[in-house]
Amino acid sequence: MEVILLEKTANLGNLGDKVTIKAGYGRNFLIPQGKAVPATPKKIREFEERRAELEKQAAENLAAAGARGEALSKLTIVINHKTGDEGRLFGSVGTQNIADAITAAGIAVAKHEVRLPKGVIRHVGTYDIDINLHTDVVVTLPIKVAAE
Repeated sequence: MEVILLEKTANLGNLGDKVTIKAGYGRNFLIPQGKAVPATPKKIREFEERRAELEKQAAENLAAAGARGEALSKLTIVINHKTGDEGRLFGSVGTQNIADAITAAGIAVAKHEVRLPKGVIRHVGTYDIDINLHTDVVVTLPIKVAAE
């Protein structure tokens, strides 16, 4: 299936690229999310007419993500959690807990923007967490998990 990307997509391409993808990925994710349109001659013409508008919107989104990234880089987040022996947590600290703590500090962050490549946090300590605000804007934020 060939589609035209309406925004920059990780591991796929930039705005306006015509890419070949699996039909299910396009039909179930990219097209319903508004990230791509099928590459038919009519859609290609419509895209070319809207290209400047889409590029302007993409630049605005990137600038907004950059501003959020600047604000996030100045934060220090401390999450208090119940602990047991030797600094092991009862339960764990996951993406939702981190997103809630950052939002409580004053900058709105969604759960899907928080990246935990090593899985949830199960011990007291300081961790560097990646916040993926945009395809081109990733902020590394130190998170301290402390005993309650």
